[in-house]
Amino acid sequence: MSQLHILNGDATFQEFNDTGIDGDVLVWREVFSEGPLAVKLDADFWHERQKFTGLTFNDTPDGYEHKVLHELEKLNQPYTDITLWFDFDLHCQVNMLGVMQLLQQQVDLSGPEIYLICPDCFPGVSNFRGMGQLTGKQLEVLYDNRLHLGEYDFKLASEAWRAYNTFNADKLDRFIDSTPFWGGLHQLKFALEAQMRRLEVNEQGLNYIEEKLLLIYQNGVNNQEAIYEAFWRDEAIYGMGDAEINTYLNRLQQRGLIRLV
Repeated sequence: MSQLHILNGDATFQEFNDTGIDGDVLVWREVFSEGPLAVKLDADFWHERQKFTGLTFNDTPDGYEHKVLHELEKLNQPYTDITLWFDFDLHCQVNMLGVMQLLQQQVDLSGPEIYLICPDCFPGVSNFRGMGQLTGKQLEVLYDNRLHLGEYDFKLASEAWRAYNTFNADKLDRFIDSTPFWGGLHQLKFALEAQMRRLEVNEQGLNYIEEKLLLIYQNGVNNQEAIYEAFWRDEAIYGMGDAEINTYLNRLQQRGLIRLV
C-alpha cells in the first residue's frame, strides 16, 4: 500500500516525522483563507495566487514554486491511500476544501481511499489550537481514528467551495442553512459561520477581524505579540498566524486607527 499524507503547514511536519506512520508527505503551505480564489484550480489560478503571496507575504516566485507548486507534483503519483490532516479552524478548513477540489480535478477518486483527520480537541491538551501542539504518539492516536471520506463528502466540499468563492455572506448563509448533514466534514459548518462574520462590514467599514483587533487595542494592548495572543485566545476558529493578522493590523494602521509600539 502506498500512502500520501497531506499536512496543513509545517507546524505538524516535525512531530509527524517522529511517528511510526508510513507514507510520503505533502506539506500544504498555501493560505486560501486570504486573497483571491476561483472555483477551478487551473494555471491562471496558481499564477494569481503566486502574485498575491508575493505582494502580501513578501514571497518570491522561486520560493512559491518550491514551497507550493513543487509539493503539488506529488499528487501525480498513484497512491492507494491519501490522508488529509487539517485542523478545525477557518484557515485549515478552506485549505481542506481547496485540496479536495484539487483531488477531484487531478486524481481518479475511484482509485485511492481518502481519509480525514480533523480534531477540535485532544484529551489532556488544554486550549487546543491544532495538531501542531501534539506529539508523534498523539498524532498516531489520531491516525488510528481517521475518518473515511466518501462521495457525499466530496460533493459537499465542492458545493462549499463554490459557496465560499462567492465571498457573499448572504449566499454563504443560505448554503449553510440548506445543508442538513455535514458528513465527515464535521468542523466545516463552524468555519463557514466564522467566514460569514468576517464578510460582514460595520459602519466604519471594518470587518469582524478588524473590529476584534481594534477592540483589543482599545482595551490597552498595543504590543504586536500581545495582540496576537489576545486574538488567538478568543478567536481560535480563524486559525490565523502572525503574517495573516499583520495584514489586518496594517490596514488599521493605514487608517490611523491604531499605533503599535
